[in-house]
Amino acid sequence: MTTLTPDSTLKLILGSGSPRRLELLAQLGVTPDAVQPPDVDEDVRKAELPRDYVKRIAAEKLAAIPADDNTVVLCADTTVALGRRIMGKPNDAGEAAAFLYALSGRRHKVITAIAVKRGDRTWLRDVQSTVAFKQLSDADVNAYLASHDWQGKAGGYAIQGPAGAFIPWINGSYTGIVGLPLTETAGLLTAAGYPLYKDIP
Repeated sequence: MTTLTPDSTLKLILGSGSPRRLELLAQLGVTPDAVQPPDVDEDVRKAELPRDYVKRIAAEKLAAIPADDNTVVLCADTTVALGRRIMGKPNDAGEAAAFLYALSGRRHKVITAIAVKRGDRTWLRDVQSTVAFKQLSDADVNAYLASHDWQGKAGGYAIQGPAGAFIPWINGSYTGIVGLPLTETAGLLTAAGYPLYKDIP
């Protein structure tokens, strides 16, 4: 992977409206100069596999935000996959409940793709993690639905919220499951010449 010379004058655009991704970037001492969630069609294509899906969506988000050589754009997409089944953001509590019952007592994959560009150069990585759910009771599911924490979350849950109590085991990247794998994100930003840790006091 080609690494460009670090340039402290570069601007960073985060192509995501996720507050969790902002918080994760802050761990790297990175504060975006702008937040511009792109408007892309996130519908799954027929027979599309989960890994192909997240990489395509991250790349389409990246393509939707213009950037010159003085600007770095960072986009990401996360999905939950139960086998070949892609679980996106539930439309309502009923769909969230269906997702949770499907995940109950089973292992599934969480895949996050990250895409970075500077001018006409682009970098793309994806990170897969395995997550185990305990067997959920009706009380577990109903209490979680009542928390509304499922809203806007792929698979209908967030590991960093109350659903963390459902997850006895993971294999992979915790930050990737949250929505932005920090090791790989740091690597791509560095490759693009964006300096890290500059906003850490």
